[in-house]
Amino acid sequence: MSYCSAVERMQPESRKELHKKYHDNHYGFPIHDDNELFGRLIMEINQAGLSWETILKKEESFRKAYDNFSIQKIAIYTEEDRERLLSDPGIIRNKLKVNAAIENAKRIIELQKEFGSFEKWLEHHHPKTLQEWMKIFKKTFKFTGGEIVNEFLMSIGYLKGAHAEDCTVNEEILKHNPMWLVD
Repeated sequence: MSYCSAVERMQPESRKELHKKYHDNHYGFPIHDDNELFGRLIMEINQAGLSWETILKKEESFRKAYDNFSIQKIAIYTEEDRERLLSDPGIIRNKLKVNAAIENAKRIIELQKEFGSFEKWLEHHHPKTLQEWMKIFKKTFKFTGGEIVNEFLMSIGYLKGAHAEDCTVNEEILKHNPMWLVD
């Protein structure tokens, strides 16, 4: 069952609204801001082993805890910042995931220096198969397994499959020229 179909069948209504907001306004739409791209990567990494619903419920807490996903700020987090994150009940308190966010921010700064932006780095490697993307991400970032890479790239419009072809949101995404259209 596609995410599109699953969202329509969700109960109770509050659960459906949470997923529908993400489905209708974010999932599969291209992101052109490096901090937002990084934020989506943080959220996908934190979803590992948990439900996406858990992450959606905590999104605002993630934004607050991680300085609105500012790559520049996160890259210079101190040990005190790590401890603050690991004691924050509003986010996922997993040492590997917290460390990945900080180390990946440092890596993205390097990519920005080399390519101009995180987005340009992604564009530089496009198009790739999921297997090729997985190798690149594993070599470049921390805590980026196959499912994380797949969902991250689908969620930002680099891989096809975020929505069913007959989904009205899919039609809207096509107007934004997702990268999966550019092969």
